[in-house]
Amino acid sequence: MSVQKKKRISKKNKSAWRKTDINDVEEYLEEQRQEERIGSFTEKADQELFKVDVIPAEPKKKILTEKQKRKLNAKKPLRSFQSLENTSKVQDPIVKRNIVKQKKSGRNIEDEVINPTKPRHIQANEDSAKTYAKVEEKLKKRATKIPDTNKDIWAEEDFRDKIPGLKDEKGWISKELATYHAQTMGMPVFKVHDSIRHKTTKAKKFEAPHPGTSYNPSLDDHLSLISNVVDKEEKIIKEEKHLKRVTTKMFSKVTPEERDLQHLKEMSAGMDDDDDENENENGDENEEIDSKTSTKNDSHSTSSYSTPNPPVENKKKTKTVRNKELRQKELQKKLEAKKALKKQTADLNRIKSLKSEVIAEEEELKELMKRRRKTEFKKKFEPKRLGRLKYNEPDQDVLMPEDLTGNVRNIKTQTSLLVDRFKNFQKRNILPVSVATGKQKAPKIKRFPRSSHKEPGVSHQMLREQRLAQKKLNVV
Repeated sequence: MSVQKKKRISKKNKSAWRKTDINDVEEYLEEQRQEERIGSFTEKADQELFKVDVIPAEPKKKILTEKQKRKLNAKKPLRSFQSLENTSKVQDPIVKRNIVKQKKSGRNIEDEVINPTKPRHIQANEDSAKTYAKVEEKLKKRATKIPDTNKDIWAEEDFRDKIPGLKDEKGWISKELATYHAQTMGMPVFKVHDSIRHKTTKAKKFEAPHPGTSYNPSLDDHLSLISNVVDKEEKIIKEEKHLKRVTTKMFSKVTPEERDLQHLKEMSAGMDDDDDENENENGDENEEIDSKTSTKNDSHSTSSYSTPNPPVENKKKTKTVRNKELRQKELQKKLEAKKALKKQTADLNRIKSLKSEVIAEEEELKELMKRRRKTEFKKKFEPKRLGRLKYNEPDQDVLMPEDLTGNVRNIKTQTSLLVDRFKNFQKRNILPVSVATGKQKAPKIKRFPRSSHKEPGVSHQMLREQRLAQKKLNVV
């Protein structure tokens, strides 16, 4: 096998030197630069180059909270600054570099806290250390403290009972001032709005059922329950009858023939009158034309031309007329003054009757105010209208005498605990009144083929006929 000889190239010119292969030199230099950046293998220790593979026991994964994760991420440098980090191990070629440290403007509080030099900074650090120690002690006590389970958490407590001197019976210290002092003294005072304690309904959380609803009730209880239900039903029937009497029964019933006749009369009303009016108008017009021609001839013969709107004459009042009007006005004023004096004297004579009238009016107003207050107070505790529907009391559960069994095994269940609780929430203004709508039907979607997918020469009418034919086949 013959070895190819290297071609000898003339290196007389600069362009000839570019043809020489220098890849091996470049590779050597690149390796050298990489060693400078990372470091050579000879300088590195065995622990950095080699790793002993030992199968460790599976450690429990520590679940970190969100706060701990945020703290760890805060310690890491930002990704946006990673490109600015110097990862190279190459030494600085300029040994004596003049690095100028820029002084920050203002105080460096972090440095003052870490390395305090002034006495006030040292004192501040000592005070903060004491406060931190106190907080840690409080936290430790709170952690070891066993909670009191007998305490009523819903009971209303006054914070002024715990601090002596704040609760002033004479009323010198107001509640606002007491809360301010308690907060400055370090007592945790939480101001709660009065609307939280204000009850909006008198309805109880749980109402005991009627004794007549028992599976084995006494005769009196069962009869009282039935009478209550009967009264309620009679009330509903009475209201329905009243509505029928006021609406449907007010209008008399007619046969279809009479209805059509009435409709025809109503629609044709006024047509005969219009014909008569037209005839009368035609006769009147002829008469007017004759009269106009006759009057024109007479006017030409007797009088001259006159305008339809004659000029208005400016008739001024004379001095005598004005004087008479003034005298009348003065007389009217005197009469009114006399009447007022007469009324005053009459009122003075009937002071007792006027007083009794005023007292009666005041009493009527007071009674009206009382009635209004009562209605307002009742409204406060009635079920509110939270939605579009109004709350109605559910029907009373009742068993007829033939359905009573006397034991729980054979009793007919009528009520549901869930429904009862749900209605109670609605009564206590916790939930809005709603109606069971049932399963909603999905709307039918009309599907049509696209114009691009249709066959040439196919119209909408043809497609409709095809669909109808397909439906008939499916039905058969």
